[in-house]
Amino acid sequence: MTYAIEVRNVEKRYGALQALAGVSLAVAQGEFFGLLGPNGAGKTTLISVVAGLTRASEGEVRVMGADVVADYRHARRMLGVVPQELVFDPFFSVRETLRIQSGYYGLRGNGAWIDEVMHHLDLTAKADANMRTLSGGMKRRVLVAQALVHRPPVIVLDEPTAGVDVELRQGLWQFIRRLNREGHTIVLTTHYLEEAEELCDRIAMLKAGRIVALDSTRKLLETFSGLLLRLRTDRDALPEGLQAEVLPAEEGRFVLRLRDFDALEQVLHRVRETGAVIRELELEPPDLEEVFLRVMERH
Repeated sequence: MTYAIEVRNVEKRYGALQALAGVSLAVAQGEFFGLLGPNGAGKTTLISVVAGLTRASEGEVRVMGADVVADYRHARRMLGVVPQELVFDPFFSVRETLRIQSGYYGLRGNGAWIDEVMHHLDLTAKADANMRTLSGGMKRRVLVAQALVHRPPVIVLDEPTAGVDVELRQGLWQFIRRLNREGHTIVLTTHYLEEAEELCDRIAMLKAGRIVALDSTRKLLETFSGLLLRLRTDRDALPEGLQAEVLPAEEGRFVLRLRDFDALEQVLHRVRETGAVIRELELEPPDLEEVFLRVMERH
């Protein structure tokens, strides 16, 4: 099987700093894959290795079967990367920037696709505007357009919605979802965990250059998370002996972290035994933020 991205035992060292410490993962063709981790976890370093911008100290990486070192021309043609940093040439308009990007890949007559990309990213009105006159959000849209201009089968988005407005975020995800439905592989890094939970089929979590969790989004939610119970009673304290973790909360309210629904029933039974009256009760299902925090605490 040819994977969209295959990473095998990749290490990256900068002197004494170990940025990546034996990372291995495989992203299937057509998958929507999430890469999450705190700042400094190694996400951008890994993306740089995949994109051929940084050479790994050890290990190998392939994009659509092409080694990023030995067959770098083919590998880079298969990949489109939206970088985290706003990098642009201040001397060209938006349309000129995208035409030049097409030229890097030897593409001619690419105007119709450039127009379509600009339309979906709401850049049409700014097509002839100079890059230096654009807002930060508009510049980020152009970075996305540059990554898509050669229609790569694999698209890597490194914090694509950082600092952009809600309207662009929604429009961008509609377009990216469409590309994914059409068969493009998407790899996303983001600090907006609700985006990853909604969009990604599978998620890898990095910490200190190592993968500490890798599974489908559904299984991660089932395995690492629990339930949050928000409770207000007519008492000043909860009964003793509850089999639950009590979290900080406002005065007169209690927040408990529960393992599962059986633990919920035990808590409610214990509260009823004391004769306390429940004034408010709210149960929050597991979310990816809770999973992320638990995974990071464990490693």
